[in-house]
Amino acid sequence: MSSGPAVHPSSVPCAGGATVWLTGLPSAGKSTVAAGLADRLRTGRCGVEVLDGDVIRTNLSKGLGYSREDRAVNIRRIGFVSGLLARNGVIVLVASIAPHADVRAQVRGDHEALGVPYVEVHLSTPVEVTSERDVKGLYARHRAGEITGLTGVDDVYEVPERPDVVLPTHEQTVDESVTALLEHLVRRGILAREPDRLTKESA
Repeated sequence: MSSGPAVHPSSVPCAGGATVWLTGLPSAGKSTVAAGLADRLRTGRCGVEVLDGDVIRTNLSKGLGYSREDRAVNIRRIGFVSGLLARNGVIVLVASIAPHADVRAQVRGDHEALGVPYVEVHLSTPVEVTSERDVKGLYARHRAGEITGLTGVDDVYEVPERPDVVLPTHEQTVDESVTALLEHLVRRGILAREPDRLTKESA
């Protein structure tokens, strides 16, 4: 069975694998931005995988709760998988809250030990905005007393002190956020082409 037309190396804009970890409050836009970035990268024929926090909890971390230790185990698992994929040339987009700074630092360190580029992206949308968006109804359920331990409300979210990229998704469109990430990936050498050229050639 044919796998499609061969891709000449010069037509591939990706220079290698990397993990791009999008962290932020619930409803900050992590999954949306990750999906938009994945679409743009795939038009350039990059190998891309999206690891969404909710999907991972269902398929890889089923049974874990939301205690500090359980959250740390979940994040370390995602970090392990993303590191393996990135080491093999895949650009991995992780959309996961990852609320604790020490665990995020451990994941970064694990990637550095593998020699794999790691990009921490903070979606800085404030809780006043995310609670209005309330994409999954979590804030409404919290207000109704149905759940507790909501990150950024009655559970801790440690804001990244030195993220590689900050995306104020309450002040810019999804396309603007995606373009900002593409530009950063070019500067880091993870992408070999300028984003506008990538877009034009894939149109």
